[in-house]
Amino acid sequence: MPGSKALRKHRTSLEGQAYLLTTTTMYRRTIFRDAEVSFAVCKALHQPWLWRDSQLLAWVLMPDHWHGLVRLGRDDDLSTLMGRFKSVTARAVPQCFRINGWLWNRGFHDHALHNDEGVRETARYLVANPLRAGLVDEIANYPYWDAAWIGARPDSICAL
Repeated sequence: MPGSKALRKHRTSLEGQAYLLTTTTMYRRTIFRDAEVSFAVCKALHQPWLWRDSQLLAWVLMPDHWHGLVRLGRDDDLSTLMGRFKSVTARAVPQCFRINGWLWNRGFHDHALHNDEGVRETARYLVANPLRAGLVDEIANYPYWDAAWIGARPDSICAL
């Protein structure tokens, strides 16, 4: 994939650092418009062993991509963590939605937050993506997101 090497060029993985992560579906297919597929990914996201000693602070699943805000632990680097995320979530999705077993494009984008004061603001921005994309009029009407600061969302099909 052109550009994926450039994405890794200056990548650093620092324990305790908060990162905004983005990955897209293979060929940017809008497979997360399907509730069954979205639910499978949401369920996989809530497996604590997926994140190990890293912490998933906030996330949103859009029709053709995923954004996550993660505080990196000591046991993984970003590439290992995202590789595990892609593997676990892809295996959770029915084969008919994958291309030769692949759900996600190669590579991912990461952005290290510069200070802790921006973590909650970044989480708010991240979970407001469905509003900006015109998918819903109120974020409460979009079921595929969560943030650590609000606890389990009883109205979400993803709050397991």
